[in-house]
Amino acid sequence: MLTQALVSRAEGLLEQLRKAGLKVTTAESCTGGLIAALFTEIPGSSDVFERGFVTYSNEAKHEMLSVPREILDKFGAVSQETAEAMASGALKASHADIALSVTGVAGPGGGSVEKPVGLVHFGSVSRHKGVVHRRHLFGDLGRHNIRSKSCEAAFDLLSVHLDR
Repeated sequence: MLTQALVSRAEGLLEQLRKAGLKVTTAESCTGGLIAALFTEIPGSSDVFERGFVTYSNEAKHEMLSVPREILDKFGAVSQETAEAMASGALKASHADIALSVTGVAGPGGGSVEKPVGLVHFGSVSRHKGVVHRRHLFGDLGRHNIRSKSCEAAFDLLSVHLDR
């Protein structure tokens, strides 16, 4: 899953963050820490990658990131509202300047008509700019591919957020 292309992409983003004097944190659910692993694959990343949260369960999202139970109950773990709350909670619980979140259905089970396998929500927020949300419906490509594509999409969102 840690392909050279993804590691190279992480390295480029870390360099952008470094040049801007910014630190990043991650809040991951369906990717299970893969984004953090990609960042920490790069030697010297500790000056830019502040910390990562793997919050797979709703309890973890609530306890570690302060995602309100009302959001989880009303919209579910896989939603724009939860992705945005995860990013905001990670920023508050860290010393980072930018937070990146991901929550989705990687499959093969767990999908529904409303939230099919391959649906992933992303959030990004900084101390100086508002929340950015993206929704991707990758389709039922298999767990490995959905998680890889989620890392790519998260990096795309971070790039957009850095360019704002």
